[in-house]
Amino acid sequence: MALDFDSARLSNPYLTPEHEEWRTQIRRFIDREIMPFAAEWDEAGKIPDDLWPKAAEIGMLGLGYSEEYGGISEGIDIWYHNILGEELARPGVGGIGATLMIHGIGLPPVSNFASEEIKQQVVPAVLEGSKRISLGITEPSGGSDVANLQTTARREGDYYIVNGSKTFISGGMNANWTSTAVRTGDDGPWGVSMLLIPMDAEGVSRTQLERKQGWWCSDTATLYFDNVKVPVGNLIGTENQGFLVIMNNFNAERMALCVGMEASSRVCLEEAVNWAQERKTFGKRLADHQVIRHKIAEMKQRINACQTYINHCSQEIAQGRGDPGDIAMLKVQCSQTMEFCAREASQILGGASYLRDNRVERIYREVRVNAIGGGSEEIMRDLASRQYGV
Repeated sequence: MALDFDSARLSNPYLTPEHEEWRTQIRRFIDREIMPFAAEWDEAGKIPDDLWPKAAEIGMLGLGYSEEYGGISEGIDIWYHNILGEELARPGVGGIGATLMIHGIGLPPVSNFASEEIKQQVVPAVLEGSKRISLGITEPSGGSDVANLQTTARREGDYYIVNGSKTFISGGMNANWTSTAVRTGDDGPWGVSMLLIPMDAEGVSRTQLERKQGWWCSDTATLYFDNVKVPVGNLIGTENQGFLVIMNNFNAERMALCVGMEASSRVCLEEAVNWAQERKTFGKRLADHQVIRHKIAEMKQRINACQTYINHCSQEIAQGRGDPGDIAMLKVQCSQTMEFCAREASQILGGASYLRDNRVERIYREVRVNAIGGGSEEIMRDLASRQYGV
């Protein structure tokens, strides 16, 4: 029997029949609405606007958000989110999930820390798929160095005047709002605030980052703020305490990346096994060559390790004791596994993996964005070592 995407998944004792029913529902949607078009969308550099309301209708966008604002929160735990991330990885086009689900990092600052007025204005519209929101943290000058960001917001009466820029903003070209990190105080982390900036405000401009290695269909932007007036009521959380809002986001973002990377590794394994069973060289199947079998075995070994670590970290989070150091190390392990599996699958497929419209080819191009986004491998190792007192 072929080792496919499902049979390569380890048994998870934390999943219930309700979880598996959610998987079935999501898979049907993806097989119908995304899988047949994924490669075409990637080549076109855009996913269709009507995908958002379609995804909202089956609960993808509202997963984990309060029913008060149109979400689905009763009985929802991290496993529902993990299943959604796994299924979105199956088409082998990471840019789809990166854009369609970008509210997963852009909206929590609003839903968790903004005023009730702002929540009512923003959250229902995003969850129904009629409006979009992104997260603006990374800057051209500092990359992941959040504590030293340079975009400023100066208080003048009832407004903040914002100047600066953000870059590598996923979903930034089509966002209606951006939850934006700005400097309102002194240098360092405790001078940072979060503002909800309307993207149609005077003084806001944006340019698209098009020539990317991967995630072609994810609209990625550089944002510019030139004396942009933002109402004081758009402050997210407390002034100069925005660093806490940002940190609150990171663990969920990194876990989502980990789930996607592990699932992408399984896609590579599935492609490699199927090809090895069908392709013949020197009078026998590729799968009958010991060197190919060893590659497949090591891919599965590394995937197993990632799955077990993901399950451990997820259960810790579910019980309210998620460890940022463990999550950081998990992200490194998953990005290394994705890179290894993409490479080995490419070697097994040979020239076929070098052609476009191939899941392995697309996943190989997306290795680096996963290894960098949400905190690079180097930053993750440093974070983990500091977490443990080094």
